[in-house]
Amino acid sequence: RLFAQAGLPIVKHVTLLRTEWQSAPRKATTRIEDALTYPLFVKPANLGSSVGISKVHDRRELAPALDLAAKYDRKLIVEQSAGGKSAKARELEVAVLGNDVPAASVVGEIIPGKEFYDYEAKYLSEGSVPVIPAKLTRAQSKQIREMAVAAFRACDLAGLARVDFLMEPGGKRRIFVNEVNTLPGFTRISMYPKLWEATGIEYTDLITRLIELALKRQQEKNRNTYSREE
Repeated sequence: RLFAQAGLPIVKHVTLLRTEWQSAPRKATTRIEDALTYPLFVKPANLGSSVGISKVHDRRELAPALDLAAKYDRKLIVEQSAGGKSAKARELEVAVLGNDVPAASVVGEIIPGKEFYDYEAKYLSEGSVPVIPAKLTRAQSKQIREMAVAAFRACDLAGLARVDFLMEPGGKRRIFVNEVNTLPGFTRISMYPKLWEATGIEYTDLITRLIELALKRQQEKNRNTYSREE
């Protein structure tokens, strides 16, 4: 909703509660299929590392995917695949750094070793390849970096975030905001510091910058008054 209000493109989706799915599965299935076409992605609304996410190719796979997502959250999200039936969407990532005046890193791309970048592809199996910077036109890169900053501001974030995008394959190549990660991985091999390293900020300098941003944010909070009394 925040992205839509900010004019940022997002994939078509349906949200429903665990209680809605479990009390009236036929009604929920009809609602999903009336709004979206397969393939779909089913996700718990609040989690990380792609835990509980499934790619659903047809109705037969929908109920197990919703049951899995419902193990992890009360709110479920069902999204239209940006890749369509025959291709995979490109998965692009941007690191954002700052408080009121955030800056965006170069754009990186993850080429998954599986059908999509799920938990196994991230942590358990080899084959996923990071590409930094992503192979994009100058105009596409500029657009994605601007969208990353806009998404950061739409959520009123501070310090750091990684903003993830989906790009359609083929001719259209529309770009959608997928999500913001407000506590992205921060090891030396994680995408967030690797993106900033490719942009020109080394790991230790990045940590120093984040400490400075946190102190400035606290100074800003200290200016607030929490009582009507003088």
